[in-house]
Amino acid sequence: MMIVRAMGGLGNQLQQYALYKKMESLGKDVRLDISWFTDAGIQAKMREKRELELDRLEGISYRCASPDEIRSVLGRLWDEKEAFGKKVIRKLFPAAAPCFIEKNMYHENIFTLDNKYVIGYFACEKYHADILPKLRGEIRFPQCQDADIREQNNAMLQEIEATQSVSVHIRRGDYLQPGNRELYGDICTDAYYEGALAAVQSCVPDAHFFIFSDDSAYVKERYRGGQYTIVDINHGQYSFYDMWLMSRCKHNICANSTFSFWGARLNGHEDKIMIRPTLHRNNQPFNEKKMREFWTGWKLVSPKGEVYQ
Repeated sequence: MMIVRAMGGLGNQLQQYALYKKMESLGKDVRLDISWFTDAGIQAKMREKRELELDRLEGISYRCASPDEIRSVLGRLWDEKEAFGKKVIRKLFPAAAPCFIEKNMYHENIFTLDNKYVIGYFACEKYHADILPKLRGEIRFPQCQDADIREQNNAMLQEIEATQSVSVHIRRGDYLQPGNRELYGDICTDAYYEGALAAVQSCVPDAHFFIFSDDSAYVKERYRGGQYTIVDINHGQYSFYDMWLMSRCKHNICANSTFSFWGARLNGHEDKIMIRPTLHRNNQPFNEKKMREFWTGWKLVSPKGEVYQ
């Protein structure tokens, strides 16, 4: 049995779900462990509380790992009280350890494993690129229960469908916090967005940019003019509808954020332009050859605004 741990925000949950579905498509006996979201010890350590959002979407289907199934894979040495035993087993016998932990951008052997508890974010497109069309057809966003927000979103959708729409995701909020900034900051710089916007305009001269951000005051000040529309509708429990609106745009410019990666992945336009930063984290060196292999079909833009076609 393979067990994939679900954790993080919606973008990360979708990546873990996609890995689960890929394993399922290969005929593996696989489960999704969602206990991370109800573990009080884990949630107490989080700067920002995360909730299981997968189940808010329609078309999502998975078999949930039971405590007994998790125990059957992890075994006695993987109890929290025997953390030292975990480290010894993993160091001396990594192949025999029951837990597989993501360390690289892409692990080629992951689909050959069996009887493992899998932990990671698995952002790399190569993990699930071949099943993305199927996922795109299955995953649906439900009708918003708040009538006012639903009306605003539908009006925005009409604008998106009537223009050469390009979603632009600008994530600030938690990325500006100490600790996070060292890891995620200064990647999607002003130069990055200038390079990305210019790359789209060179192919789509009449592009209209729909700006999505967790810092509405910042983007309203910075992005003025008729070619920009600031999307400031969905907050709190309704934030995931921003992903829906992104997915309905014709083209996508992403932040170093899995949320906007999935906005682009769920975009069904065949001629779409998808742009992402060369880096996701500052501790990942940029390797152009590997990035082209792992992110087929994406344009890459560096923090300095350099465009890799």
